[in-house]
Amino acid sequence: MNYDETIQWLFDRLPMYQRVGQAAYKADLSGTKTLLAQLGQPQENFKAIHVAGTNGKGSVAHIIASVLQQAGYKTGLYTSPHLRDFRERIRVNGEMIPKEKVVDFVGSYHNDFEKINPSFFEMTVGMAYRHFADEKVDFAVLETGMGGRLDSTNISNPVLSIITHIDYDHTQFLGDTLEKIAAEKAGIIKKGIPVVLGRRQKETTPVFEKAVRDKNTYLIFAEDHFELRKIETRNPMEKHYDVWCDNKLYLENVNSPLLGNYQMENIATALQSILELNQSGHIKIEKETIREGLENTVANTHLLGRWQILNKNPLTIADTGHNREGIMAVRQQLQETDFRHLHFVLGMVSDKDHEEVLTLLPTNATYYFCKADIPRGLDAKLLKEKAFKAGLNGSTYPSVMHAYNSAVNNAGSHDLVFVGGSTFVVAEVI
Repeated sequence: MNYDETIQWLFDRLPMYQRVGQAAYKADLSGTKTLLAQLGQPQENFKAIHVAGTNGKGSVAHIIASVLQQAGYKTGLYTSPHLRDFRERIRVNGEMIPKEKVVDFVGSYHNDFEKINPSFFEMTVGMAYRHFADEKVDFAVLETGMGGRLDSTNISNPVLSIITHIDYDHTQFLGDTLEKIAAEKAGIIKKGIPVVLGRRQKETTPVFEKAVRDKNTYLIFAEDHFELRKIETRNPMEKHYDVWCDNKLYLENVNSPLLGNYQMENIATALQSILELNQSGHIKIEKETIREGLENTVANTHLLGRWQILNKNPLTIADTGHNREGIMAVRQQLQETDFRHLHFVLGMVSDKDHEEVLTLLPTNATYYFCKADIPRGLDAKLLKEKAFKAGLNGSTYPSVMHAYNSAVNNAGSHDLVFVGGSTFVVAEVI
């Protein structure tokens, strides 16, 4: 098989949660353990930095990987889902796994896949671990999928565990309270391995405090130590911060390529993680290199879809935020952005709490309802009906690109086109 045939085989034969939903979910680690044993236990060959959470874990993983890479450490990065190319999930020093490595991996273990019957996610984790081991990376930054305790990435040897903000998402798998969701995320905490948390939350902090006691380790809250103070600028393409640590100026006038306001918490969490790795002796990175890693996050790791500016005239922005917390962050930043009228390209997946999210979206906008080209996508006409009940008005379109092109064509030079509601809508546009 060539590369395209290999990827199609993976999509056809291995259930992929992002595309088909619950049918692809496996609530145990036995398949992952069997697969990794077949691969020669590649996870034993590198130090892992493990990142879980509801929102922000992908950005935190990218920031940490960028700083490590900037400092000269050979760095693997595993994230999901991909937006444009399957190989985005597996990178070493920012470079995607080569196509021939994907083909060779599937070809070599094709018969084993038939016997083990792994999920798509289990297979990609195995491929990532094998690639990282083959490349002899110093560190692998691993983003969990939806959970933690039963996530395939949880078969690893972390030197640090990181948990970002907890919110309601995937409740049919993780639980219907923040405490239950936090307990699943806390499953990545290992005996004696320190834990960095982004912020305190009334419902979840006791869960994590108990978990670290049970594992004989400790946790650090980034918000207790790091603060980012925004430096005002009129340019929407730039974000500048002074970074303070323990009430002392740590980094002055950082020019961040991460333009979402929500990235302030993610940057603080990543910086606390780097500081902990420094203090524990796993790495040695000077402040100015940390600054360079922050400022080169997008250039180093090719992070996509986070308040990403696609065009300047009309101003066109895409963001993958899709749950309550993500949409609230989007709404807040839209309110702070200068434009005349908002054209919102909106699509959602079928297994989300649509009503809650839709009621958070601005009503004074024109909506372009569409369905991403995946089985989980919510029918555009049904989305329009649900949106109308929430006070949102617009038209349906037969495809994401049709909706996007219509929005751009209808927008005036001082209008704003926004693409969001689903990672998969953003993926088709960018």
